[in-house]
Amino acid sequence: QVQLVESGGGLVQAGGSLRLSCAASGRAFSSYTMGWFRQAPGKERELVAAIAWSRGATFYADSVRGRFTISRDNAKNTVWLQMNSLKPEDTAVYYCAAGNSGSFPRTVSYAYWGQGTQVTVSS
Repeated sequence: QVQLVESGGGLVQAGGSLRLSCAASGRAFSSYTMGWFRQAPGKERELVAAIAWSRGATFYADSVRGRFTISRDNAKNTVWLQMNSLKPEDTAVYYCAAGNSGSFPRTVSYAYWGQGTQVTVSS
């Protein structure tokens, strides 16, 4: 079992930055691929960024590449999402997820999810 708790969301003006954190508890955090997803009202949930458990390979959605950075510290059981140059279309609830099956990055099966944190970007 892995428990995930996100923090760091909030209200920011367009062009601003936020850093989301996801603290994990449980066993073998370092063996999990970690992903950040988001879901805006009326839209499907989408994978924003992911970081593999080994060698730190990363994936970014086209919509955030160059603006967002995912990182992890296995010693601290934490994964972060640094979000720069935020746009109103980045407004969503952001979820942290952990998975350890499937192929990185697109077919990972995420078994554990956090409760989500709201990010609102005003124009």
